[in-house]
Amino acid sequence: MKILILGGYGTFGGRLAQLLSDQAGVTLLISGRSQNKAEAFRCKLTGAAGSQSLLFDRDGDLHAQLAGVRPDVLVDASGPFQSYGADPYRVVRACITAGVHYLDLADAADFVEGIAQFDQEARARGVYLLSGASSFPVLTVAVMRRLAQGLDRVERVCGGIAPSPYAGVGRNVIRALASYGGRAVALRRNGTVGHGHALTETLRYTIAPPGLLPLRNLRFSLVEVPELRILPRLWPELESVWIGAGPVPESLHRMLNGMAWLVRLRLLPSLLPFAALFHWVIGVLRWGEHRGGMFIAVAGRDGAGRPVERSWHLLAEGGDGPYIPAMAAQGLILHHLAGRAPPTGARTAAGELELEDYDTLFHGRDIHAGVREFRAEDASLPLYQRLLGPAWMQLPEALRVMHGWSGSLKAHGRAQVERGRNPLSRCAAALFGFPRAGVDVPLTVSFSAIPGGERWRRTFSGRSFVSEQRQGCGRCEQLLVERFGPFVIALALVVRQAQLHLVVRRWSLFGLPLPGCLAPGGTVYESAEGGRFHFHVEIRAPLAGLLVRYRGWLVPETVRA
Repeated sequence: MKILILGGYGTFGGRLAQLLSDQAGVTLLISGRSQNKAEAFRCKLTGAAGSQSLLFDRDGDLHAQLAGVRPDVLVDASGPFQSYGADPYRVVRACITAGVHYLDLADAADFVEGIAQFDQEARARGVYLLSGASSFPVLTVAVMRRLAQGLDRVERVCGGIAPSPYAGVGRNVIRALASYGGRAVALRRNGTVGHGHALTETLRYTIAPPGLLPLRNLRFSLVEVPELRILPRLWPELESVWIGAGPVPESLHRMLNGMAWLVRLRLLPSLLPFAALFHWVIGVLRWGEHRGGMFIAVAGRDGAGRPVERSWHLLAEGGDGPYIPAMAAQGLILHHLAGRAPPTGARTAAGELELEDYDTLFHGRDIHAGVREFRAEDASLPLYQRLLGPAWMQLPEALRVMHGWSGSLKAHGRAQVERGRNPLSRCAAALFGFPRAGVDVPLTVSFSAIPGGERWRRTFSGRSFVSEQRQGCGRCEQLLVERFGPFVIALALVVRQAQLHLVVRRWSLFGLPLPGCLAPGGTVYESAEGGRFHFHVEIRAPLAGLLVRYRGWLVPETVRA
């Protein structure tokens, strides 16, 4: 199979070429307006696939160029599709004439929707023409199908994508955002067709696959994507649809929001003249975790009419996330290679892949996804079970017993306690009431229910300190919030190798957020050894060093409902 990739050395075309480079029996034609750039990129490809570089100008004589290379599939990964001019489907028509299958990675709602006008011609010629072969809408629709299972109605959906600040966003992506920033976007709202304004409407969300370290709570801004039109057609009962993007750092994101407001208020005609500047800025001013993610959240009703909320969360670590947008095209081509080519005709690529296909594409990469579900009756579940969701069952039984009580519970055990010797650490430890140093120290922990959470009283050799734990909300969404007097620590519950780790993500004093660089740290985890609950708590401060370290075991005494 010969696969011609327009923009084959660009951001998304290049990643698609890398994803396909290990496929035997494939020849990748890396093309663009610069053959030198195409050849330089081609030389970096390794794997079983063959490759060639060539000059291909989408504004030139397309029929002659296609006749010269005779590809089986053409993938348009160039864009921005919002700016294809008066004749946006020149490449599509040329593919029909040449009998070449066509895919594109378009995210422009008008362009993706308009591909259907060529359906009869594509069927007559025996080719498929699929537009929008990217995360939006292919992955989105696959997720929606999974989340909608067992629901009689899907009433609301919102979603978002959050690229890593180091992902290397392409210039054409920025041009696409700039082309519609501040402008009206058609969407379903309150049960009717309404509109929003791109990059000026925002919401906050925490991407948190169960049992994994979540992304930090992020700001998402409305973007114009095909889902805004496709999802209401697939689920006619939908009352609201909202899709956003969450670029970081947030300070730059807020600046983009502000400039979009200038367009919305008609103080600027467009953000397009600033696209090159935006691209340069995000390439230079970038910081934060090298992680990205995506979420889709739905609200609906089950067969008994009861409300149900479900959300799908995806995390991609390091450099694996930027490949996800190209994986839809990869999956479709792999299906074709395996003898399961998409049916002929012209349509959006939404619905062409299922979530199981993505499970295969994600395999071997540091990409993880999970589903959370909430029903009204879940509010009565134990605190840790609510936060962990499906990951709760990954915990050893000893941990589930210790965190699965209702009413109250008391546990006894022994501990070894170490204290820091730095004067600052001594003062801080005394302020919090941490235990004194000792070996084989008797320990009692009393757990009791409080409104919305739990109170823990830890007593080491007759000396006690107390904290309160609750489920976080707002910027602490999906986190365990623990209060020590005026201090509040927000912790992520992370399951690793049958251990429950508690990782600090935020902290505050008297309700005022404090710098993350000064947050207390250290290794805190729970485990089961010999069927008994064990704990390891180490608390450090950046300036004071070790405050306290205590580790040992506990055995529940009684459970009282």
